Amino acid sequence: MIRSFHKLLVPTRERDYAALVEFFEALGLPRGESWQGRRSKGVKFDAREAGVEIGMGKGFPDADLVIETDSADVIYGVAKKRGFKIADDIGDTDWGARMFTLELPTGAGRLCVFSYDEDWRAQNTAEGKLDAAGLRFAIVVARFNAFVTERLLGGALDGLHRLGAGAKDIKIVRVPGAFEIPSAARALAQTGRYDALLCVGCLLRGDTLHYEVIANEVTRGIGQSAQETGVPHAFAVLTCDTLEQAIDRAGLKSGNKGYDAALAAVEMAQLKSSVVSRQSSGGAPRSVESRRKSKSNKPKKRSETRRSRSR
Repeated sequence: MIRSFHKLLVPTRERDYAALVEFFEALGLPRGESWQGRRSKGVKFDAREAGVEIGMGKGFPDADLVIETDSADVIYGVAKKRGFKIADDIGDTDWGARMFTLELPTGAGRLCVFSYDEDWRAQNTAEGKLDAAGLRFAIVVARFNAFVTERLLGGALDGLHRLGAGAKDIKIVRVPGAFEIPSAARALAQTGRYDALLCVGCLLRGDTLHYEVIANEVTRGIGQSAQETGVPHAFAVLTCDTLEQAIDRAGLKSGNKGYDAALAAVEMAQLKSSVVSRQSSGGAPRSVESRRKSKSNKPKKRSETRRSRSR
């Protein structure tokens, strides 16, 4: 099995070696393996992808080495600033890219640098957007160690609001302690009213095995609820040795884990919406908001209407 593929340049003079190293460092290629031996020395410059490209026809660059980058214009600016010799000026291609060609130092050949106008790789990538507008959330908060959990709750609310969630779209449910979080979270998830849940609690180690038992059961219960209900559960249950560690993770030195959980909840809710909608009917994905509107437009049963009026 082939482990690597690379272009080998072997200059004969020290100054040519230094010029090539400086050249590729200036272009932003990260250094990889290097060595200094009795007979030779060298350095590799790494890239995320490498391979042999075999082409036929017109439109290929006249170059010995080809580099794809995020922005050819940025690299072009660096090359001009460093005084590198430009063989072919930057311009647009008929295959959707920006491209230019450089002369390698010491006459080592020509280097083509290009970047695509659109990232075709992203078409096969799914990720959730950090947009909470139109989403509904439930936050389960343990009252035990409230000095810490209230800070985590504040961070979670701050994160959801910053991402566009309205106050009316967030329900807060308080439970006695961390052990009760999984059952409350499951009950909320099973209602089908929420796009994601946030589980907030704090466990501090004591002198007995109570800490380990509760921590394991809480973690297992939250994960099991998320898997079996299909509703994302964001985990903001601190498991710390000391109160100082917990406070640090509730808004001081180590950030606020409630805020982090809010970001995770929004991203996972959006990701689930995207994945589920792509699997249905093969059409374009519908947003969470559009699905909610379609549900709200369904006629209510008479019994449901009477109940809502009686309230």
